Amino acid sequence: MSLFENWIADRTRNFDSSGIRKMFDLAAKLEDPINLSIGQPDFDVPPPIKEEMIRAIQDGKNGYTLTQGITPLREKIQGIVDDQWGHSDRQAFVCSGTSGGLMLSIMATVNPGDEVIYFDPFFVMYPAIIELAQGKSVPVSIYPDFKIDIEKVRDAITDKTKLIILNSPSNPTGVCFSESEIKAVAELAAEKGICLVSDEIYSKFVYDEPYVSAAKFNPDAIVIDGFSKTYAMTGLRLGFVHGPKKLVETMLKIQQYTFVCAPAPAQWAGLAALDYDMTPYVNSYRAKRDRLIEGIGDKYEIVKPGGAFYVFPKLPWGDGQSFVEKAIDNNLMVIPGNIFSGQDTHFRISYAASEEKLEAGIEVLNRIAEEGA
Repeated sequence: MSLFENWIADRTRNFDSSGIRKMFDLAAKLEDPINLSIGQPDFDVPPPIKEEMIRAIQDGKNGYTLTQGITPLREKIQGIVDDQWGHSDRQAFVCSGTSGGLMLSIMATVNPGDEVIYFDPFFVMYPAIIELAQGKSVPVSIYPDFKIDIEKVRDAITDKTKLIILNSPSNPTGVCFSESEIKAVAELAAEKGICLVSDEIYSKFVYDEPYVSAAKFNPDAIVIDGFSKTYAMTGLRLGFVHGPKKLVETMLKIQQYTFVCAPAPAQWAGLAALDYDMTPYVNSYRAKRDRLIEGIGDKYEIVKPGGAFYVFPKLPWGDGQSFVEKAIDNNLMVIPGNIFSGQDTHFRISYAASEEKLEAGIEVLNRIAEEGA
């Protein structure tokens, strides 16, 4: 073992770099690709939000803030949370992106050997953060229809289960779990005394039914949300968390010694964002979802997504790697499903793209479905 290998912490050895990054490396040769792979909005931050951030920078609001966030933003989020839930023991704070909120939530709750249940397919970060906390991942499959079987969840619970992670709308499927599914998970967690983390980063991108949060049925749920997806602020690293005061205090203690605080100018932008109407953007993404499903639905098996900006079709042939390589040969970038799953049966399409790119992608997807391997 080399000196450098000897220096590397064991906690990093049980997970690899994101397979999405590897796919980007594979596609690096492409010029002007049809990129239906990236998980961020294709629109820019709306001008009034950008202007507020620029104003904050020019006004010298560039230093550290309170660990829990600037007072105006934190109080505004707290007011929204109080109005929505009315929970007496629910406190909000600002964090460095939703990913930061996830990290804080898991590091604050999971001890070495603790088990964490989440649903497969899953957001790629879940197992990696669990490994960093030296916990044990317990994925529960929701194939083939991406619905939660609560008895499978119940069967997965042991005396070591510390946490359940729920993500709706889901990355990578775009599926919104039904109110009854969310209620069942939330109530089961409460019944068993298990901490529930509800990852709600796509909560504003829902198209067919009103959004349902696990906090509706479990007053002790930790809710993680943010500005990245809704307002295209992915690079500005701004999120928020709300949950029981004791847990929030512990997360803030960790944030103080890690992230310190979210970027100050982005927090002022977030304050403006909360008053900005994103309805036209949501409507645009609903239309893109419908066009994509209409365009490839005859050749791909698809569970219709109710939110986010992803579709997770079943592979028409072969495995994920061979299918994605075929797509890249046709100048198209999509993501193999095994990056998000213990199965290699699906692939992810992001329709956060221009209408022109979406139409080009539909044409290629239909062609390679017919051509096969």
